[in-house]
Amino acid sequence: MGANEKTKRTGFEIQEELEATKTTIMERLIPGKRQIIGFLSGIVPLFIMFLVGCWLAGNPFEATWRASESGYNIAHGLVGTNQWHIIWYVVLVGLFFEFMDASAGMGFGTVMSPVLMSLGFTPLQVVPVIMIQQASAGLIGAFLHREFENVEWKWNPMSETIKLWLLISILGVAAVITSIIGVYGIFKTAKVWIKLYVVILLVMMGAVALYQAYQQHKGKKRPYRFKRMGFFAFLAGFNKGIGGGGYGPVITVGGLISGVPVKSQLAVTAICEGTVSTVAAILWFTMLGSGMKIDFLLLPTMMITAIGGGILAPYATRVFPQKFWTYTVPVYCLIVAVICIWKLWPSLSKALGLM
Repeated sequence: MGANEKTKRTGFEIQEELEATKTTIMERLIPGKRQIIGFLSGIVPLFIMFLVGCWLAGNPFEATWRASESGYNIAHGLVGTNQWHIIWYVVLVGLFFEFMDASAGMGFGTVMSPVLMSLGFTPLQVVPVIMIQQASAGLIGAFLHREFENVEWKWNPMSETIKLWLLISILGVAAVITSIIGVYGIFKTAKVWIKLYVVILLVMMGAVALYQAYQQHKGKKRPYRFKRMGFFAFLAGFNKGIGGGGYGPVITVGGLISGVPVKSQLAVTAICEGTVSTVAAILWFTMLGSGMKIDFLLLPTMMITAIGGGILAPYATRVFPQKFWTYTVPVYCLIVAVICIWKLWPSLSKALGLM
């Protein structure tokens, strides 16, 4: 009987068992030995990455430099030097959005990239650093979600959580390649319409997930559909390839629509984004040897956000009940969509001839 029960475990049950045994927020708030060890185990590798970031920010290689076209570097007299510093107001903004990204499954890259570029940083200062930060925060976050009993990762027998990770990662990579070739190589669609499509998709999915949360509140539970998640995995990868955003929201909300319990889905999103970002970060480093130069000025700053938000968010997921996150995730998805509309509006108005 015990062996049969083991084969039936999906990886979702542990968060339900936690809430059944520790029924109040206060009970889940008080850490046990496993959670304390988890905190320490998560902080150590992220702090090591912070030290690596400090080293890279000092331009140790010929391919690392202070970008001469960066408005921030010019304004602070950093061009032509190896000097760097922590940018504390970026840390404060980044901590909030990293916490929300790690706890609600979306928002960091979507918001932080345009914010940093509006402050005068260039794409080669922003994109590689965010990929490294998201790779570190995502993979460590997936480990912490397990330690904080939000999810289980089982290889033998393979749990549904591992299957979801593999499905989303493989289909996501295929979709990224397909979308880049199809949209940019063949149809050559203007970026403003691509971004508008992503925004509309986020609004629709957020609304559906919010309605689903209301249905669950009335006692109507959506059945788990693994194959349905394959559609959302491909759709998320497609968005990533054509617009650079809309990955986390589609994976997270798509999981809820596919019947994955919200806490487990947040952990799955973390490991998937960590995997995709790790591949992207490795690609950026390989390009250093091909003549490309990268400015790692922001990396120490971004790693502080990973240490703070990335560690606390999985714990917050543990503490607050499923019902809270069932509503929080779709509402935050709609908020992210509103932020995207605000950013897109000037370009959209120009394309429509309103400006």
